[in-house]
Amino acid sequence: MFHVKRGFGFSISGVCVINPLAMFASLLLPGLGFVILSTQHFSNQADKAVFVHFMGHVISISNQKGGVGKTTTAVNLSASIAAGEKDCLLIDCDPQGNATTGLGVDPTTLKQGLYDILIGDMPSEAAITETLLPRLHLIGATRNLIGAEVEMVSMERKEFRLRNAIAALRQRYDYIFLDCPPSLGFLTVNALTAAESVLVPLQCEYYALEGLSQLLTTVKAAKRGLNPALRLTDIVLTMYDSRNNLSRQVEDEVRAHFKERVFKTVIPRNVRLSEAPSFGKPIILYDIGSKGAQSYLALARELIGRE
Repeated sequence: MFHVKRGFGFSISGVCVINPLAMFASLLLPGLGFVILSTQHFSNQADKAVFVHFMGHVISISNQKGGVGKTTTAVNLSASIAAGEKDCLLIDCDPQGNATTGLGVDPTTLKQGLYDILIGDMPSEAAITETLLPRLHLIGATRNLIGAEVEMVSMERKEFRLRNAIAALRQRYDYIFLDCPPSLGFLTVNALTAAESVLVPLQCEYYALEGLSQLLTTVKAAKRGLNPALRLTDIVLTMYDSRNNLSRQVEDEVRAHFKERVFKTVIPRNVRLSEAPSFGKPIILYDIGSKGAQSYLALARELIGRE
């Protein structure tokens, strides 16, 4: 068994020998995203060169309950991972466009976005927008995205349009994050169909626990009917206040039930986190010394360590 790791990994059965020239080329041109292996199997098959592609992780950030820190997590986690020299793409699937404005892009002036990919069949590369962080790109939510779900009703295989659109981008980015709307419409279904895993921001309050059970039912339905590869849920606790007994009780209950699926890092209530979107900046560019920034940097390290 041979294992290669570049932020994520894969395994190949058989006896594998790395082609030195390919290894050298991959070091010089890391954007290619693959190495060439010469494999020799125990059967009588001839030696052959195999191109092994590094595929980026696609993570849906979802919660059917609003106001739980979902977009805050999408913006700041993707920015923190990009700051760690990983190529990231954030796709704003929410017609409200908060992730778009949170990265300093005005949805009203954005010429191309997710709508054009889903409805207009535009190549996904054409809708990519640069951000203040060199390794973080955005496919934003334009005003037209509000009507996308209505227009998708009559389309064939409408649940798979986002997955098909971003397939080629998985070789370009280490991580692709999908910021979902707080509802179960075609945009959320598309995100769950396109993702390999679901990250759930969970507010440390009682009603958030009720919403979590509904979300788990939705994720299981998507896994069963649309995306068998979908991995059930990683949970990050948000808006945590250590002075509040309820926050501690919710944390204890969630960790007891979901165990290792809950990130060790918790995101605290933090004024600077709330201020950053009004300046169109992720927290690490607004106030990197704040508790909010340090928490999202720690969450980024933990997420990368899990892969």
